[in-house]
Amino acid sequence: MAHRILIVDDEPNIVISLEYLLKKEGFDVTVATDGDAALHKATEFRPHLMLLDVMMPKKSGFEVCELLRADATMADLKIIMLTAKGRETEVTKGLALGANAYITKPFSTKDLVAQIKTLLA
Repeated sequence: MAHRILIVDDEPNIVISLEYLLKKEGFDVTVATDGDAALHKATEFRPHLMLLDVMMPKKSGFEVCELLRADATMADLKIIMLTAKGRETEVTKGLALGANAYITKPFSTKDLVAQIKTLLA
């Protein structure tokens, strides 16, 4: 059974390229384009891992991460924050809220896939 990955980003170009890349790697992928949709899809799709942008409409990635970490049924979900906000304070906040990793844009797709495979191993 393929691992399920939820891509949460409001930038269409990033979503398209990540979706293509991850499907090519054999993952089962779905997408959400705002914070509210991310929470809904997480409950419905039950992903093993979420790629979560920070700056999004409706709820920020920080808010989504915090809400998911407060939900005991999502305890096993791995979260990689993927964002242009790379200041140390944002990285620290993302990790403190429960993200498993924090990757800043632009990023290497090779490194991202390696990080995903490590977290899912």
